[in-house]
Amino acid sequence: MLTRKIKLWDINAHITCRLCSGYLIDATTVTECLHTFCRSCLVKYLEENNTCPTCRIVIHQSHPLQYIGHDRTMQDIVYKLVPGLQEAEMRKQREFYHKLGMEVPGDIKGEACSAKQHLDPRNGETKADDSSSKETAEERQEEDNDYHRSDEQVSICLECNSSKLRGLKRKWIRCSAQATVLHLKKFIAKKLNLSSFNELDILCNEEILGKDHTLKFVVVTRWRFKKAPLLLHYRPKMDLL
Repeated sequence: MLTRKIKLWDINAHITCRLCSGYLIDATTVTECLHTFCRSCLVKYLEENNTCPTCRIVIHQSHPLQYIGHDRTMQDIVYKLVPGLQEAEMRKQREFYHKLGMEVPGDIKGEACSAKQHLDPRNGETKADDSSSKETAEERQEEDNDYHRSDEQVSICLECNSSKLRGLKRKWIRCSAQATVLHLKKFIAKKLNLSSFNELDILCNEEILGKDHTLKFVVVTRWRFKKAPLLLHYRPKMDLL
């Protein structure tokens, strides 16, 4: 099978932070538009702004920090693509804690052990340390099987209650409790080939849900004592009916 090598600088635009222009560290994604930045860069930016630095969409009028989340998948990709980046970052964090006279957190110690890698001078490829290669392979296999990571999951039934829209072929879905109503709108719009997700309303118990509501919030406030999967209805917005 023929393979084509891709140089790192060809994909730099996809794995760097638009705020600091460096490789993503502690990658954090805006749930509203799915743009990703370094966590420290984004938090500092949102102290004085409430819009996405890339597309300028309003994240939230008053509490934008509640609508960003750690993107473990993206961070794993960056660490695997950039040789030595993870080890260098763990070393900086350890030095930071030592300088302040504080104990190094256990997760950083663990990351440092698993990040022991070296660069083969003959071909420029990163090789894992022999002593940890078996453990790393087992962890990678476990991560590959865990498609939804460790998020709490919610089972949903999406029903159409309007004759102007067709029903979904697969109305039963299961997704992260951190997903928002906006994510569901985008999902439905894509499946129905709608020109815009803004044409939709999603309802629970005949009440229209706000686009910023997470599924966890919907379950707790409107579906708390029901054992059945969360039942949501979708329809065209009232001004389109």
